[in-house]
Amino acid sequence: MLKFIFAGLLAFGAMSNANAELYYEGGYNPNLTLQQQLAADNPYYPRPIIFVFYNNNPCYECPQTIDLIEDVYNANYQDTYNLYIINYQDDENYNFIQNYNLSQPLEVVLQQVVDGKMTNFIKLENLQTQISDPTSFFDNLTYQINNFFDQEE
Repeated sequence: MLKFIFAGLLAFGAMSNANAELYYEGGYNPNLTLQQQLAADNPYYPRPIIFVFYNNNPCYECPQTIDLIEDVYNANYQDTYNLYIINYQDDENYNFIQNYNLSQPLEVVLQQVVDGKMTNFIKLENLQTQISDPTSFFDNLTYQINNFFDQEE
């Protein structure tokens, strides 16, 4: 079972609804740094991280894209990397927008963690435009994740 951090829960509207939106609930402890919060919330930290960031802009494809990303994660990476799904527009504590230059409705950040410190990262954008062929999406995302994390090790 995929554990969401920060007590964040996603509620998805009906997929056939043209106004399907993601909703974020929960918050962060403002007294902890991001790395402290990650360590407290996940006993496997400091593993490399797959961040899935979304914002409050309407995006019909975003819920389906997040489902596909979770499928890729569950099939290949749940024992190797951590996955966090975060509404970055509701975040005021960790400066995700500035740290990762976030602006799109959905962006995935692959974050390397070395000796408990966040180091290199790569940002994947426009994944929601690639979901028409789920098999190709699965293969492409798997390739990008493997390529980035394998070169960093």
